Amino acid sequence: MNDLDSKVFFPELRFPEFQLLGGWQYTNANKLFKQVSNKNHNSDLPILAITQEYGAIPRELIDYNVTATEKSIKSYKVVDVGDFIISLRSFQGGIEYSTYKGICSPAYVVLRKTEGVNEEFFKHYFKTKRFIRDLTKNLEGLRDGKMISYKQFSEVFLPCPKPEEQKKVANFLSSLDGLIQSEIAKCDSLKMHKKGLEHKLFAKKAALPELRFAEFDGMWEESTVGQIATVKSGGTPNRSNSEYWEGDIPWVSTTLINFNLINEVNEFITKTGLDNSSAKIFPANTILMAMYGQGKTRGQVAKLGMDASINQACAALTLNKEVSTDFVYHSLAASYEEIRSISNDGGQKNLSATLIKKIPFYYPDVKTGEQQKISDCLSSVEKLILLQEEKVEALKSYKKGFVQKIFPSREEEYA
Repeated sequence: MNDLDSKVFFPELRFPEFQLLGGWQYTNANKLFKQVSNKNHNSDLPILAITQEYGAIPRELIDYNVTATEKSIKSYKVVDVGDFIISLRSFQGGIEYSTYKGICSPAYVVLRKTEGVNEEFFKHYFKTKRFIRDLTKNLEGLRDGKMISYKQFSEVFLPCPKPEEQKKVANFLSSLDGLIQSEIAKCDSLKMHKKGLEHKLFAKKAALPELRFAEFDGMWEESTVGQIATVKSGGTPNRSNSEYWEGDIPWVSTTLINFNLINEVNEFITKTGLDNSSAKIFPANTILMAMYGQGKTRGQVAKLGMDASINQACAALTLNKEVSTDFVYHSLAASYEEIRSISNDGGQKNLSATLIKKIPFYYPDVKTGEQQKISDCLSSVEKLILLQEEKVEALKSYKKGFVQKIFPSREEEYA
């Protein structure tokens, strides 16, 4: 018998009706979850992608472009609703839960609860840092490509309160999740509203926008980005020279460009690094565009909230007096998809200063106030989005605090 079999642990936060039931016992994971390897299926079942973000989900729902041969599918395992799956990333993000019936790669370990186990309770527990620490503490050197086995999972001790308390905890945490998802949906709705406004408030192939404030009329000026701004890129000091880095000059890379105001950076360079590279300092309020980068980065724009240097993958737009910074920023954000389509052909589709200068650009006379009116409208929606995002983060933090207190701590084991 392991020492934990005779120990009980008390959660810091507990529902009143369970206060007199004593502490929570812990037991080996294999007493609560059995490994299943059912390969008796037909091709009608959806192939599940096992993800940290969505759990187990049909591949077609998240555009998961990995093909499987008919022969290989025969060896796939059946996953029932309520099953858990150990994935290649479980050492980082815990164990995934399935709300779908489907099949998954035979590389995964499928777990099914035993009698008296509330799967919703463990759906929450299996994603906690406490469980992930327990799961990986004896797996030194585990990295991508190495699966946690059922035997290794079996050696983990899991909390096992009474079924009624499991259900109460699960319902409470699930209700918080529901509230968070509701607020995320509101945030997404605001973002969609903003995107719709952007497409209608800016002229594209005609010199008039689809949607216009009543007090303005007349045609917009037809131009290009190169005619209303100078376009320059930066550079990266030699990373092998320590005298070039850890200085006091903010240095921006494309990873920071995401339709945002950049007020913080991850890296700083020195004056010596600036002088001995192509890096350049641009003033606050400069518009930046990512010329290349991973995933969706290319074509995204941002504004500098401070003076900063940039690397060679960023394009800095210095505007003339005919246009306002906010108007250009919102206009380029609205043209994101069109901008990505003009990228250079080749192995990597990148933008360049030459291509950016050729981007069509339409604008009303700055003196009429229409540019400012459009910018103020979109900025007001952005503020609503920011407030909603802050609300979502506050709820996530609220839930995190409950999770830390509602599951017992066993810190003495790690002393």
